[in-house]
Amino acid sequence: MFYKAEGSRIKIGNTDMDYVVSGCGKQPLVVIPGLSDGLKTVKGQALTLAAYYKKFSKDFRIYTFSRKNSLEKGYSTRDMARDQKTAMEILGIKKACVMGISQGGMISQYLAIDYPEIVEKLVIAVSVSRPNPTLDEVVNSWINMAETKDYKKLIIDTMYKTYTKKHYNKYKPLLPIFSRIGKPESFERFIIQAKACLSHNAYNELNMIKSPVLVIGGDSDRVVGKNTSEEMAERIEQSKLVLYKELGHGSYEEAKDFYPKVKDFLL
Repeated sequence: MFYKAEGSRIKIGNTDMDYVVSGCGKQPLVVIPGLSDGLKTVKGQALTLAAYYKKFSKDFRIYTFSRKNSLEKGYSTRDMARDQKTAMEILGIKKACVMGISQGGMISQYLAIDYPEIVEKLVIAVSVSRPNPTLDEVVNSWINMAETKDYKKLIIDTMYKTYTKKHYNKYKPLLPIFSRIGKPESFERFIIQAKACLSHNAYNELNMIKSPVLVIGGDSDRVVGKNTSEEMAERIEQSKLVLYKELGHGSYEEAKDFYPKVKDFLL
């Protein structure tokens, strides 16, 4: 099996949660993806995710989790962290390195704040700890697109704001295809998760994080805003900051040394 990759599902309360596991290492690495999870879970993406995180496959057993499949209104990033802990307990993961990307970074903050005993090391990537005007404007615009079921506009705007112009132009010829495939039957799951981004505010509790933390992002992020990585690193005692110049929310794809830096930190 490719990188020992497999997808599965666990029961969480009255619903379930999709996850993918890959890699042949002994140490668990929990990956929490961003808001795109609201449109499509990790179901059916075992081989894709295994290839994506292949740099970690020798040293880690990698668990990539979606949010629950059925989300209640008002479901917060703190609630997501609680359910993430439950999922880890069910799978027998007592302590893990954790990497949260974008909204996943918000969830991982509360995971480390509320359940420090299960977080060995933490990577917070292209994320934010509290509301700001840029985040409010961008996410509210995406909520409006989702409420009107304008999937094409949502996908194009997401990619435009995530990537640099050079990287966006590489995808541009494929946008008509991307904007037609993967459209969810309902946008409610995305909207609930998006609203959780807007209400996320862990800033005043970041000093409670005691595990070593790598805060990594771009200095030109048009989704979460500027200086968000810097202010998180300033509040977390055992933190290291990596900031990519002239890159934004897509730093985790555009910076060639992004994942090597993450791996060096985790090991």
